[in-house]
Amino acid sequence: MTDKTTAFRSLHRSGCFLMPNAWDAGSARILSAQGFEALGTTSAGVAFARGVSDGAQAIGRSEMMDAIHQIASAVSIPVSADLEAGFGSEPSDVADTVLKAIQAGAVGGNIEDTSAGEPSGLFELARAVDRIRAARSTGAGFVLTARTDVCLLRGTEALSMAIERCQAFVEAGADCVFVPGLTQAQDITTLVSEVQAPVTVVMGLASSSLTVADLRQAGARRISVGGSLARACLGLLRRASRQMLDEGRFDYAVEQIPDAELCEFFAMDDITARARFRSQ
Repeated sequence: MTDKTTAFRSLHRSGCFLMPNAWDAGSARILSAQGFEALGTTSAGVAFARGVSDGAQAIGRSEMMDAIHQIASAVSIPVSADLEAGFGSEPSDVADTVLKAIQAGAVGGNIEDTSAGEPSGLFELARAVDRIRAARSTGAGFVLTARTDVCLLRGTEALSMAIERCQAFVEAGADCVFVPGLTQAQDITTLVSEVQAPVTVVMGLASSSLTVADLRQAGARRISVGGSLARACLGLLRRASRQMLDEGRFDYAVEQIPDAELCEFFAMDDITARARFRSQ
């Protein structure tokens, strides 16, 4: 087990930590230097940066693994990979994806239960469990997060189904569970009380105003922001573009990081950059 894997596992033992999501080496370096203890990747951000839609595995496994490798190699802290639905429906596909993620430098990753080939949009529970079990068979070190999208597809009234799935995934070997679509603290508290594994939540969505303090009190162990940082950056790009075209103004430039500062920053290695930030 690597030092990064050990460090990442230890973060899940108690408390609540933030794990923002990077989409390339540059965003990973910026986030790491702020002092976060771990990063996630975002498949949405990776897709958008390449000018394609999120979902339906618009980015192939090989290209996604290259992105994960670039992110993990850029920073000195643990990286957990967004592995979508495992890049294949068969359990063997999922196991191979996890092995490739480990080779790319990820110490953890999430596998979701969505399936475009199923009428419900989800793999049947037994098949979803087999896929998590296959992911677990790749080794004990990898921090495996089982994600169910049932609340995204059916709303929070499907929380009981999400709990059933999470319990089955933990029994199959998942280290953590992740249920996107929960925006109320009480729902998160219920999930935490019913599932015997650390719970990850995603924030940065317009539908929730919960804070880190709220999520910590609700019992969440890990906080992701999914693709929201990437979307926010693209939002700035669109607003700046419209302002230039419609008003002939360049107000966006006030918020930019100066070129000299960025060049100095990217000339440092990640450990030096993190140390400098903490000393300021």
